[in-house]
Amino acid sequence: MRIRTIILSIICSFSLLNAQINKEVKLQSAEDSLSYCLGISIGHGLSGQGIEGLNTAIISAAMEDVFDKNNTLFNKIDAENFIRDYFSKMQTSKYSGNLEQANKFLSENKKVKGVVELPSGLQYMILEEGSGESPTENSQVKTHYKGTFIDGGVFDSSYDRGEPAVFPVNGVIKGWTEALLLMKPGAKWQLFIPPHLAYGEKGAGGQIPPNTALIFEIELLEVIN
Repeated sequence: MRIRTIILSIICSFSLLNAQINKEVKLQSAEDSLSYCLGISIGHGLSGQGIEGLNTAIISAAMEDVFDKNNTLFNKIDAENFIRDYFSKMQTSKYSGNLEQANKFLSENKKVKGVVELPSGLQYMILEEGSGESPTENSQVKTHYKGTFIDGGVFDSSYDRGEPAVFPVNGVIKGWTEALLLMKPGAKWQLFIPPHLAYGEKGAGGQIPPNTALIFEIELLEVIN
């Protein structure tokens, strides 16, 4: 969620919180109804962020200061920075165990027979050898693949879609790019990708959490150019 959106969400939703909306509230205009509906929508959005312990009285005081053009305890920029840092720390805390789990898995996995670890930290196992010329960073490739978490849960699969994926070698995560440059057409590899070569501290939307190690099974079907 962007900082501007968070700020607007807190401001807009406060009218709902401060008024302690209940069945006795009467909606006497379209603006009242809009305020109520915004409160419902944004309230659900905020609850989904895992925010707890908000002090509605303090939110009320801050809103009144803004609308009455009084001096505020934080200026607008400092408030935005605080919100950004707060949510950043909250996310770091929430996913702090992921990196430890990833490192533990990769540390054990590199001992498995057939697993090769590169200086970057990327690990791979050759399931089928290929032949011919490897792609370059500027190549387009056609692949089939399946992506899983280290617990085996599948998060993406071209096999399931029934159609190979075509993309530039330099247009994917670092772990993929590094592996593809070593593969030859017809090869099938299993990749074990550390977080810093996957989606790192940011993750990928709601699908892949921050600091997550990923496993991919990749078939290089064709180097297009």
